[in-house]
Amino acid sequence: MCKVLKIARSTYYYEKKTIKIDSILENRIIEIFKSNRKAYGTRKIKKELSKVNMIASRKKIGKIMKKYNLISSYTIKQYKVTKSKVNEDKIENLVKREFDDKKCLEVVVSDLTYVNVNGKWNYICLILDFFNREIVGYAAGKNKTAKLVYKALTRVKEPLHNIEIFHTDRGSEFKNKLLDEVLLNFNIKRSLSKKGCPYDNAVAEATYKIIKTEFAFNRIFKSFEELELELFYYVNWYNNKRIHGSLDYLTPIEYKTIMSDKKLS
Repeated sequence: MCKVLKIARSTYYYEKKTIKIDSILENRIIEIFKSNRKAYGTRKIKKELSKVNMIASRKKIGKIMKKYNLISSYTIKQYKVTKSKVNEDKIENLVKREFDDKKCLEVVVSDLTYVNVNGKWNYICLILDFFNREIVGYAAGKNKTAKLVYKALTRVKEPLHNIEIFHTDRGSEFKNKLLDEVLLNFNIKRSLSKKGCPYDNAVAEATYKIIKTEFAFNRIFKSFEELELELFYYVNWYNNKRIHGSLDYLTPIEYKTIMSDKKLS
């Protein structure tokens, strides 16, 4: 056949080998994309490929994603809901936009976001550790109240007295006597962002954009029980499998382990 087409045998074998390599690469990219909740773009897929010694440019990865219609959830426009009531308490911002170089549980930040459960708004509350962006506490509820925040706090596995600062925005759901008593009993300092200044809570805002995009956006849960189960699975994936650019493309648990080992050595 090569003689008839007047091409060298080496050309044929090269093309055959290239097709096989491309096929393996395509299958791996599809696997990475689907196993990570369809949230990864070219940058993170390239990082995951490097872990198995596969090299591909972001341009090539992008072409393969386009070929198989692998659209990251981050490219879809999202609807934003504005917040209403504000906590007017005269509590200063102890974090002062210094989000990096924190110790484990030195500062935790919390916020709430809405999810659609069978056509009705329900809510989730997450508590995030600045140190490694780990979700250390979480809860789902049918109402946006301080009780939901309290529920998330009670699910923190580490002793609560290890937390030094609890930082939030000025949402009214964070203004509650029960919540104040918990923070007082465990000697946790309170920190609030300035009114109308989202930059004071930038880490939480960025993380909640991730949560809304990867977990809640354009999704309707059939029941509250399904929401709780899926939230459990998501938090486990987020902490143990999802790589973060701010952590040098490590998972929160990997980063925490590495930093702990360095400290011991």
